[in-house]
Amino acid sequence: MITSISLSRSGYGLFKHSQCLNNTFNTIRYFATEAPKEIKDAKASYFVRTRGSCKSAGIVGLPNIGKSTLFNALTSSQAAMAANFPFCTIDPNIGLVTVPDERLDHISKMLNTKSKVTTQLEFVDIAGLVKGAADGEGLGNKFLANIRQVSLIVHLVRCFEDINITHVHNGELSPVKDIETIETELILADLQSLEKIIAEQKKKMTPEQALRHELAKRVVKALEGGTMARDVVIEEKEWPAFHSLHLLTSKPMLYTCNVGEGDAATGNKYTEMVKEFSRRQGLEMDPVVVSAKIESEVALLESEEMKTEFLQLYGLTHNGLSKVINGARRLMGLQSYYTASEKECRAWTIPVGTKARQAAGVIHTDFEKGFIKADTIAYQDFIDCNGDDKLAKERGKQRSEGPLYEVKDGDVMFFKFN
Repeated sequence: MITSISLSRSGYGLFKHSQCLNNTFNTIRYFATEAPKEIKDAKASYFVRTRGSCKSAGIVGLPNIGKSTLFNALTSSQAAMAANFPFCTIDPNIGLVTVPDERLDHISKMLNTKSKVTTQLEFVDIAGLVKGAADGEGLGNKFLANIRQVSLIVHLVRCFEDINITHVHNGELSPVKDIETIETELILADLQSLEKIIAEQKKKMTPEQALRHELAKRVVKALEGGTMARDVVIEEKEWPAFHSLHLLTSKPMLYTCNVGEGDAATGNKYTEMVKEFSRRQGLEMDPVVVSAKIESEVALLESEEMKTEFLQLYGLTHNGLSKVINGARRLMGLQSYYTASEKECRAWTIPVGTKARQAAGVIHTDFEKGFIKADTIAYQDFIDCNGDDKLAKERGKQRSEGPLYEVKDGDVMFFKFN
């Protein structure tokens, strides 16, 4: 039996949310073992993004810079304690965050759908690190272990002046110095773990053990020279060994500048310092500027109209959280495709480069096993055709793609499976 699947035809209501979520991550892990054949060597960050297990983003930084406030805004809650003293967060707070998606909103409005299902991303609020964390200062070992569990680091940096909020350095505000404090601790923690691996050298090692040992020595040399592990060039065959090292400095980094309310729209001299530092570091994305205080207040407002009016008071058209969330997704190598009908429209998260068969498996494993083809319309073509798949087909905008088609960000897909 051949079944044509769009969101309205699939009976998705029969599947539990947890089952769909598990299928999503199983598919991501499955795809993460594949990579473009033409890639022979690249910075480790490429393999982290295309082959890593995209689990969560951790909010990291010094104490008293607004991490818990930002987390509460992201999760629209007051789950994390926010107070003016160091280490008010000890155990990490974890929350699922809705991914803002204007394309999904547009599709839903155009089709007047009965329901709209967004995709989500997990964020973790990790307690503040201090100088000496790698040696256990400030419960550092525990906090470093929490960072090791996330896929990406959202490095929150204090870029606001406030004499009423204690700064751990008790001196002139210096966001670059703050960044270097955190990153030095990450480097020291990695050096400690790598030195243990190197010290375990055996007389007889398997080829895999020998590769891991030599790679550890190479990464140590890079770290001692100030190069993060994510910027070390590795060969494709070295990725499994590199991944097994579980390095903190291999994780993608998104600098996020926390500013006062008056600087939310324009930034300030401190955000410019962070941008210049980021440029010198060669990070993939420019720093994001947010006011955690504004975002936390907006998150508690009930209607979109109230939120819009509140943001306009500060010269903002959109909240800063969308920049943090979508920036994190981009660095984690994630994108979305859509299933859409008058009954329901839905966004599905997949890694960049996912093939059509595996993308179908994100919805349900049966779709992947019995995959026949995917009728696909690019997002803008779908909008231009007013969501009419018949019109899109007449205009030649709907394509029938096979299992090896590489799904593009924003594709609207209708799966057919046996």
